[in-house]
Amino acid sequence: MARMREIEELQQYRDLMEAPEEYRDGFGWKTIIGALFIGFVMMPGSIYLGLVAGQTMGPAAEWTTIILFTEVARRSLTTLTRQEVYVLYYIAGGLTAMTGGLALSGGPFAGLIWNSFLRAVAPGGLGEQVPNWVTPPTESAAIRERTFVHRDWGPAIVVMLATQIFSRVAWFTFGYVLYRLMSDGEKLPYPLAPITAQGATALAEASSKEETWRWRLFSIGAMIGIGFGFIYVGLPTITGVMLVQPVSILPIPWIDFTAGTESILPSAPTGIGTNISMIFLGFVLPFWMVAGSFAGAAATLLVNPIIQKTGHMPTWRPGMESTRTLWATQIDVWLSFGIGTAFSVAFIGMYKSWTQYMEARRSGETSGALGFGKPKHDRGDFNVYWCIALFFLATTGYVILCRILVPDFPIVFILVYGYIWTPFQSYINARMIGLTGQFISFPMIREATFIFSGYKGVDIWFAPIPLSNYGATSQKFREVELTGTKFTSILKAEALTFPIIIICSFLFWSYIWRLNPIPSVQYPYAQKFWDFTALQQWLWYSATSEGGHVEMFQRAIKPWLMVGGLGFGLVTYWVLNFFNAPVLLIYGFIRGLSTMPHYIFPEMLGALIGRYYMRKRFGEENWKLWPPVLYAGLACGMGLVSMLSIAFALVSQSITLLPF
Repeated sequence: MARMREIEELQQYRDLMEAPEEYRDGFGWKTIIGALFIGFVMMPGSIYLGLVAGQTMGPAAEWTTIILFTEVARRSLTTLTRQEVYVLYYIAGGLTAMTGGLALSGGPFAGLIWNSFLRAVAPGGLGEQVPNWVTPPTESAAIRERTFVHRDWGPAIVVMLATQIFSRVAWFTFGYVLYRLMSDGEKLPYPLAPITAQGATALAEASSKEETWRWRLFSIGAMIGIGFGFIYVGLPTITGVMLVQPVSILPIPWIDFTAGTESILPSAPTGIGTNISMIFLGFVLPFWMVAGSFAGAAATLLVNPIIQKTGHMPTWRPGMESTRTLWATQIDVWLSFGIGTAFSVAFIGMYKSWTQYMEARRSGETSGALGFGKPKHDRGDFNVYWCIALFFLATTGYVILCRILVPDFPIVFILVYGYIWTPFQSYINARMIGLTGQFISFPMIREATFIFSGYKGVDIWFAPIPLSNYGATSQKFREVELTGTKFTSILKAEALTFPIIIICSFLFWSYIWRLNPIPSVQYPYAQKFWDFTALQQWLWYSATSEGGHVEMFQRAIKPWLMVGGLGFGLVTYWVLNFFNAPVLLIYGFIRGLSTMPHYIFPEMLGALIGRYYMRKRFGEENWKLWPPVLYAGLACGMGLVSMLSIAFALVSQSITLLPF
């Protein structure tokens, strides 16, 4: 069998770093203070930036914290070690992490806010079927007064805390087991691990008095971020406090052209994203990935009107804006087609993983053993068998909790999810990431089993089912190894951040929710996307609802389109591979079919500028390294403006709320 084409964008990153011979503990009083600083100073800005602009503050938190602490350390006649820098980087990423397309940041209480909105907007009385251990009913005083300090929140908070504990134990322990299997046992290369490891360790340069190119580029990006952030985030935030309607120079998150173009492009969502970070993201992402996404988005703009003219877009109505148009087209065509293409990605991933593993085995690059290998001396390793035991203990906790919450759901599915399917797909995904750097998963397993189990009730969709994919966590441990940080440092960091994130999440989400309803005009991104995402989720939930709320789901699922999507993905990949073309095109194309096209066009603009101007202007070797630093600086600048803006807004509104 001919050797499959290596992806150009990944090949250059192989073997960029070697694991050091010496490992040091990166956890200490500096990281403890850093975690408190991130939790109590950075988290509210991260929450606000997500609600207003749909953007994470992760890079801003990481860089700002490390710059501040290295400057303090320098003036204290000391420095931060590479290991301390990485642990700070790790903590900052965990405390300001963002989940999903909702841009929810700020810990687990964000999910409770979302659940309360989801129940409130449920169509056809489905909200009455949502159990109170998910969120209190809409008529509860806890919802009317927008407060977590109410006994009606008790069941939901208990379930959330239990789920958080089980989740953290499961992903940490089984992720470590997979790392030992893939890295120590089979010596897989993990081609993308050096990128993150180098990016994190580069921050240690802040301890040096010598100015480097990274700081110059970071400063340029930060200045752009501050200037743009004031226009994009600061102005509407500050004017929203003083005026009834916020003043926005650039509409957030996009300028919507759908209503104006529906006469020539019916059922096609048109518009342009207004966040400059999308252009910078186009600098960072692999060019052929962005090109494929652009082709996918353009295809929907051309195909949707044709399908509408033939009468196959019955859900779309003239006058719908972008999110409603995208939702309608997803129901009529692209949801089913996307399920098929998702399966093609899963099958391609398994095939590539197997063929590359066999090639590596024949060439002697891997032992082929399924053992855990021999850990390096003084790396801070854990007992693998204790980790396996803790993983199954956490899974058992999930099973018991699900049995209590949804006692009528067939327990055999829960057992298979937790003890068989999760380890299996995590193992497959860890191997794929270890060989190629690409994440794969088996799509729609959860949805299919819920629907075909015959269970009736929407509560199962909210239950903490032990169905996860921990394969990507194995790469995280490889990154830790490459930085020379002991694994025990990461365990200590996890133990520290858990109570901090729970406390800060409760405090800041309670405060922000109390000031204004979420979503509302004060939070433009949430106002646009929460309703759209709720419609998508209720499309699935209605399939198991009591009382026959399944018409919308039945209209959305079209087996022949699923088969078409599967065939399209497999055939296109084979053609690209046969002609030695960039196979990232097909992955990008699939991404473009399900993403709002308003975001894809600025990304493509950035990709074209980067590839055809910046790379020639500054040299290919330079431009290969510069974009991530520029993007981090931009995010940091916008994050700082967001922090100042939310500080002004919170103080002003707090004074307004006082009775004296």
